[in-house]
Amino acid sequence: MGHGAVNSSTIGLFNNWLLIMSTTRYNTIIIGAGHNGLTTAAYLAKAGQRVLVLEKRPIIGGATVTEQPNPGFKYSVFSYLVSLLRPEVIHDLELTRHGLMILPTYSTLNPLPGGDYLYREADPHRTRRHIARHSARDAEAYGEYKLMMRHVAHAMQAILRQPMPALDAPQDLADWLSHILDLPREVKHTLLQMFTLSAADFLDHWFESEPLKAALSTSSIIGSFVGPRSPGSAYVLLHHYMGEVDGAYRAWGFQKGGTGGVAAAIASAARHFGAEIRTGADVASVIVKNGRAVGVALANGDELYGTAVASSLTPQHNFLRLLDPATLPTDLVAQARQWQSQGCSGKVNLSLSDLPRFACMPEPGPHLAGGFSIAPSIDYIERAYDEAKYGRFSTQPFLDMLIPSAIDPDMAPPGQHVMSCFVQYAPYELEGGWTDEKREAFGDRVIDVLAEHIPNIREIIIHRQVLTPVEIESMVGITGGNIFHGELNLAQLFLLRPAAGYSQYKTAVSGFYQCGSSTHPGGGIMGAPGRLAAQAILSKL
Repeated sequence: MGHGAVNSSTIGLFNNWLLIMSTTRYNTIIIGAGHNGLTTAAYLAKAGQRVLVLEKRPIIGGATVTEQPNPGFKYSVFSYLVSLLRPEVIHDLELTRHGLMILPTYSTLNPLPGGDYLYREADPHRTRRHIARHSARDAEAYGEYKLMMRHVAHAMQAILRQPMPALDAPQDLADWLSHILDLPREVKHTLLQMFTLSAADFLDHWFESEPLKAALSTSSIIGSFVGPRSPGSAYVLLHHYMGEVDGAYRAWGFQKGGTGGVAAAIASAARHFGAEIRTGADVASVIVKNGRAVGVALANGDELYGTAVASSLTPQHNFLRLLDPATLPTDLVAQARQWQSQGCSGKVNLSLSDLPRFACMPEPGPHLAGGFSIAPSIDYIERAYDEAKYGRFSTQPFLDMLIPSAIDPDMAPPGQHVMSCFVQYAPYELEGGWTDEKREAFGDRVIDVLAEHIPNIREIIIHRQVLTPVEIESMVGITGGNIFHGELNLAQLFLLRPAAGYSQYKTAVSGFYQCGSSTHPGGGIMGAPGRLAAQAILSKL
């Protein structure tokens, strides 16, 4: 070949570069304005990039939204509490300047049959006395348990702050594993237990009283299609224990105005740094030229170009719809098709004319500004799971509840209230399929269970919103309606999230990245996937 000859590959690269240079308006285009997509946008814009965020819905936030299906009553429609939002995200993006205001919730009330209860509050001495009513031994062990969980959660913090190493980088893998291997023996032993044991077996090592074990086990099932006796469910418990509110370990909080305020604060920060956010913009596909993502095509026919594209959607959306699966590696396509993301959780949001009065603690008090869980025993939860395994919604479901208006009065008109009920189990693949009638029957069962513990609940309900995984999928586009974008089991965590060989936010298509909850370190209002994805994009500049 002569010196003047140019091969076809070189011509293709030149044409690709020419297309990008002639049509690009943005450095990075981000698909989806959920809190992770917005976090990625804010970090990139802060670094000086021209960023565009595209959201299909008319509002931003994804599953982190506040809406008023019943005017005057503000519902945190999907996600309803904040505990995992990373402190580095809060401070790097100066979110408090942009409206982030997390109001703490200090207590959890677990009503029990016969008017009994277990109550855990901010005062550790009072909590110890409450537990001692059920078991003096457990009251002594509870402090040690919390201390060990703090150690284990802190050991995991480094994993939440950094991306996963590449599978083909032995030294990076060794460095990552060394963090685990260098832990104190007891912490390391507990961590390994939590990776493998069921929550029930793990808690049996610590406690004897059923009310306390059941109350603690609820963190092991939230958002996951497992029961407390399922192997590996102890990790889901740990995932929730890794939370903190601005550095306060194991704190839970409620964003003033509802969880939509979290997304609004991140969006405000992104706009402050120069990002552009468009709603009503449905992305139909990612434009790929010569093996590189160069933009997106909208459902209305418009095309927008950038040097990189990042998606906060699920693997099924990213690799089976936005991209042509025929052009992707077969292992990636297979893993996307096998990704476990069938939701198991429902939500019932209520408008109330008065405060609920619990049979076990009937008088208004500070307990109403905390959380409530209906989970009297591990067997109760396991039976609820058993029904869902066979395609039925639970007739005696686990309920995790909050009265947001008792924390923030602006959530409802004066003297009235809103109540948020997170419900398990409601399987995405219901026997015979979900219908309007079955959805309402599911809502009726939730009210029936509430009425067993809140005698006045039926007479104070003004309005209710009942959501199953099917509604969650159709409203916010999360495949299967899974609130974490995929199960939190060892087959879908760390180096395997969302697929083996693709856990570092980049994908098999050059210039196309993932930044949603289906990437490391997982779901919840965390912001960590969005932050780490932004770092991955910036590292390629």
